[in-house]
Amino acid sequence: MFERLFCAHPREVGESYIEHLLMALSFSARLFAAAAACLLHALVPGLCVCTGSNAVRALHERMVVSRRRVPSEAQLARR
Repeated sequence: MFERLFCAHPREVGESYIEHLLMALSFSARLFAAAAACLLHALVPGLCVCTGSNAVRALHERMVVSRRRVPSEAQLARR
């Protein structure tokens, strides 16, 4: 159970538990800031016009486009 909850996913993405913790916290902080900007934009449409979409774009770049690629066990077995 411990292995599945705390170790399996970080290993799948090529990170230690601490590396994954710090990366996830950085995403969380960025998302909270973007959410606050979106709330402010909802109340005052002239403020934070692009902040939410810019944050989503930047997070997508970090999470999907530029992430380290870790070969799967199936890919490693084929070598």
